[in-house]
Amino acid sequence: MANTKSAIKTNRRIQRQTLVNKSRKSRYRNAIKQINLLIEKKDKKAALVFLPKLNSELMKIAKTGVIKKQNASRNVSRITKRVNAL
Repeated sequence: MANTKSAIKTNRRIQRQTLVNKSRKSRYRNAIKQINLLIEKKDKKAALVFLPKLNSELMKIAKTGVIKKQNASRNVSRITKRVNAL
């Protein structure tokens, strides 16, 4: 347990930020799952509509540091390839 006032405050801040990061990561994972479902159903029209939203979501997550920018770019690239192949 933290034993100085500043360490206690830092600990509280870290706990709050952990909750924020978990919710952001959850939104990112849900978006990936949603586009994968659309691809599995072979619904190209809906997948093309959802693709910019997914791209935006991934870049927001990368910007805040929850995932790395290269990871987000790689995901967007792979998913875009899959959607175009439908």
